[in-house]
Amino acid sequence: MSEISKLAELRKMLLGMEQALGLENLSAVERDIYYAACDISDSQDDFRTIGLQKHSLVAGISRPTFFRALKSLVQKGYLSPSDTSDRGKYVVKHPSAKN
Repeated sequence: MSEISKLAELRKMLLGMEQALGLENLSAVERDIYYAACDISDSQDDFRTIGLQKHSLVAGISRPTFFRALKSLVQKGYLSPSDTSDRGKYVVKHPSAKN
């Protein structure tokens, strides 16, 4: 099996997992931001946008695109503002708990 074939298999597996979790309707940018947020929130309860912007999955996304996608993820229920009074802090809502 060639390297590209292995990569194609991984991509198909990822697509299947995204569909199972209900992530297939998110744009590529929204998915990358959501994945990065999940990665950060594994080590802490909430996260700041500034830390999220530095994550390797979203480091190449322009600032306006980042904030549009972040707003969209909040509207869709994948992220929510933190209960703390701090601005720019969010909490991940896992797809199974989203509805």
